[in-house]
Amino acid sequence: MTKVVAITGGGTGIGAAVARRYADEGAQVVVLGRRREPLEKVAAETGAHVIACDAAERESAENAVAEIIGAYGRLDVVVANAGGHGLSSVTGTSDEEWELALRSNLNSAFVFCRATLPSLVETGGQLVIVSSLAGLFAGPNVAGYTVAKHALIGLTRSIARDYGPQGVRANAVCPGWVRTPMADGEMDQFAEAAGFSGRDEGYRRVTAEVPLRRAAEPEEIASIVRFLGSAESSYITGAVIVADGGAHAVDLPTLAFERAGLGS
Repeated sequence: MTKVVAITGGGTGIGAAVARRYADEGAQVVVLGRRREPLEKVAAETGAHVIACDAAERESAENAVAEIIGAYGRLDVVVANAGGHGLSSVTGTSDEEWELALRSNLNSAFVFCRATLPSLVETGGQLVIVSSLAGLFAGPNVAGYTVAKHALIGLTRSIARDYGPQGVRANAVCPGWVRTPMADGEMDQFAEAAGFSGRDEGYRRVTAEVPLRRAAEPEEIASIVRFLGSAESSYITGAVIVADGGAHAVDLPTLAFERAGLGS
């Protein structure tokens, strides 16, 4: 029986890579997002079913699920990947920017998960929520994004606890820097502001203290998502998988010793 996989934020970056990975394995992929054009590009590569919708809006999410069930009769894996916004400090965040940060990152996952859970209960399916390293730590001036990404881990664990007895598994992935269009835009701005030679130099600088010394490719995160959304991870639920090149393993206060040549 063909596995049916729904991916929010499926038009670019990690979402598009996840779509390609599942399609390569013969799954029926459904890509969802607010902008149809990037979804259509992914569909041209993968044969995915395109649904333009707002995952944070209840009626839109429920209509999307109804379309999936009407077309394929089942739903086996949900990847809640949509996100973005919330890039300022607390005092620099307006009410409108706060609402947008929560809507883009948290509400989009909560509302779509709520709409899909009855179908996942029927199939004993898997739910993978894409959070971020910002779900565990705080970067500078990203208050809305950080709060929402932290909340996604709570959402993952709540679903794992409440729906595990009904056969549903829920796990979260926390990537560090990944070479996506959104991150590329940040690196372009960073490079321009700092006078670097370009995007690649920006990535090199932000990963200079990361043990693997590089950003991830979207396909690397897609492999983790695919593992969590498969029978190979059958006894894993409520877990948070960190994929950051080892950044979370670094003891920040000791960096000064290393720079002074005392850590080698």
